[in-house]
Amino acid sequence: MPENTTMPTLHHVPPIALRRRIVDHMMTAASVLTVLIVLAPLFAIFAYLVYRGIGSINWAFLTQTPKPVGEAGGGMANAIVGSGLILAIASLIGVPLGIGAGIYLAEFGRNRFGDAIRFTADVLNGVPSIVVGIVAYAIVVLSERHFSALAGGVALAIMMIPTITRTTEEMLLLVPRALREAAYGLGIPRWRTTLSITLRTATSGVITGVMLAFARVAGETAPLLFTAFGNQFWNLRINQPTAALPLQIFSYAISPYDEWHRQAWAGALVLIVLIVSAVAAVRIAVRRGTFGAA
Repeated sequence: MPENTTMPTLHHVPPIALRRRIVDHMMTAASVLTVLIVLAPLFAIFAYLVYRGIGSINWAFLTQTPKPVGEAGGGMANAIVGSGLILAIASLIGVPLGIGAGIYLAEFGRNRFGDAIRFTADVLNGVPSIVVGIVAYAIVVLSERHFSALAGGVALAIMMIPTITRTTEEMLLLVPRALREAAYGLGIPRWRTTLSITLRTATSGVITGVMLAFARVAGETAPLLFTAFGNQFWNLRINQPTAALPLQIFSYAISPYDEWHRQAWAGALVLIVLIVSAVAAVRIAVRRGTFGAA
């Protein structure tokens, strides 16, 4: 007697309604359009900078200091190095403090003191940069009695800290609670769990927040007017006035000389390229696991 086999019943799937397909295509097109609208100004600005500034970028521009008024040539090498020095100081101050504050808020800040820190960070994020420059001037410049790269680094660090703090907190809160509980169950202390597991898991997001803060302050001019002040010569000492690309661009842009205007466009292009290159390099390093991201 043949064995009875049960054939699976094929269910008929009704076609997607025309109205739903139209709405789906419309929403997809709207999403693509919004992306293009957001990217269009960025590409337009970059293209215009390339158009106005690429002709003035040469070896002399990247290796020489500014020439006196009326003398052709010269460059912004001292400003490029000065910007790197000031940003390095700002990062050394702002990144550890910002990440540390973010760790505290995420792991231990469910109290009034933590709420006060969050409120302060949110307020600082909205404070105009020129006000931060005045504060750094009062704290550092007046106490030292002279302008310096250190004062500029302090001003930029003050601007970096709230952004890094809030970003770090949000990234750590996204780490599943089960990871922490598993570590506690293995007898790992809380501080070690936070540093070796929670922070390691959120490394990619934390680094993204750091680079967001870095990109924000890299082009700031107002705080440096009150702190670093600028310099027409080479300087690698943190306790002396120091040139910076934003300061040099501002000085050249308001001048009445066409040659300086051309160099201001070239300086703006170099600044944008350096910022994009730094952010891209860190993103690639994080993606490849150089920083130990999980």
